[in-house]
Amino acid sequence: MRSLTLMPVLATVLSLGTAKPTPTKPEPPSKRASLPTVTMSGNAFWQGKDRFYIRGIDYQPGGSSAMADPLADPNVCKRDIAEFKKLGVNTVRVYITDNSANHDECMNELADAGIYAIIDANNPLYSLNRLDPGPSYNTLYLQSVFATIDAFIKYDNTLAFFSGNEVINDNVNSTLAAPYVKAVTRDMRQYIKSRNYRSVPVGYSAADVAQNRMQLAHYMNCGTDDERSDFFAFNDYSWCNTNFHESGWDQKVKNFTGYGIAIFLSEYGCITNGRDFGEVKALMSSDMTPVYSGGLMYEYALEDNGYGIVKIDGDKVEEQPEFKKFASALSANPAPTGDGGFTSTTKAVACPTKDANWLVDTTLLPAIPENAKKFMTDGAGTGPGLKGSGSQNAADSGTSSGDAQPGSGAASGSSSSSSENAAAPAGRVALAGVDKAPFVITGLVMLLTLTGTLLL
Repeated sequence: MRSLTLMPVLATVLSLGTAKPTPTKPEPPSKRASLPTVTMSGNAFWQGKDRFYIRGIDYQPGGSSAMADPLADPNVCKRDIAEFKKLGVNTVRVYITDNSANHDECMNELADAGIYAIIDANNPLYSLNRLDPGPSYNTLYLQSVFATIDAFIKYDNTLAFFSGNEVINDNVNSTLAAPYVKAVTRDMRQYIKSRNYRSVPVGYSAADVAQNRMQLAHYMNCGTDDERSDFFAFNDYSWCNTNFHESGWDQKVKNFTGYGIAIFLSEYGCITNGRDFGEVKALMSSDMTPVYSGGLMYEYALEDNGYGIVKIDGDKVEEQPEFKKFASALSANPAPTGDGGFTSTTKAVACPTKDANWLVDTTLLPAIPENAKKFMTDGAGTGPGLKGSGSQNAADSGTSSGDAQPGSGAASGSSSSSSENAAAPAGRVALAGVDKAPFVITGLVMLLTLTGTLLL
């Protein structure tokens, strides 16, 4: 008889499973699907499980003299993204950005077009002085660099950051700036980790100078893990409407085989003999994919130097003959499937020794300026944008006081490889989206049955 007193309760419980769910207002569809973040593994870039090759173009309408950010003006970027879609590029490199501006609209437009952005952290106002790097490696400069990271790292289609561009050139004395370039790379990587940001890779864009190319490449990938670059890129104009062997690209592949980190071309496109963009076929071939991860053609907008493939006049874009040639080269040579023969592990290489073409005689790097350490915990704050007198003469903001100990740039924070939420741990099944009522009912029935048995 006591068990009968449980029936009303049991009926109530069962009604929970049969009652109609409370209607909810459907959420509006997302305006855009997030572009998957690109990550790094071994000596390659990856989009999920697929090898990612940079098939891009350098983008700075107006050139460096214009000091304008094309990603801060929706009218400008939308005008040009329409052309990028015609070309079929998947990446743009932007040399000058305003770290005080909003980039939401342009970065989202790029994402909708399936295009990633590689962002230079320097600009003509806030950069290192190659012939007097010590005073220019200062707190005001680093605040601008870190503010640029803050401005762009929130976008899933930010592919990478450049810590510098051609700071070391064919002037042998410029090699003395290498420790400062490497220190900035270290500081940027530490800032990303300390701020618990997504792990966006940081590397350097080098000039293709024969007498110091390999020394610089080795220098950027030697030392402790915190001192090494995530990748190395260089600007290459040796393919002048020629072929893989006559251009010397075969020797460069040989020289970089086993280098230990990803490499790609941050600029290519010699105009000496006209251009048919045979570089694209080579970059996508098995001759190069085990070592290279693609490249960026220089450049989009036609300037006085004659490299651009479109002529811009206000809101009008006039495609030049090379526009169709580049689009055809990309279309005829798609990214290869599979892993491209990549190397699954990374490694450091030996640091170069001093010689007539390489004047750096130490492996130690300058310590981050004392006044800049606070950015690691407090953030960079509002960036200076493209205004003011710049940072090269701002030594009074605080400079390095000596050498850093190897390993001192390691951060206590941990960057995530993706902006997406983590999946359920291995061995566990996520129940999100599953109707849990049957499980609740089963548990209550078992509890009530046990209670009834005890009362008998």
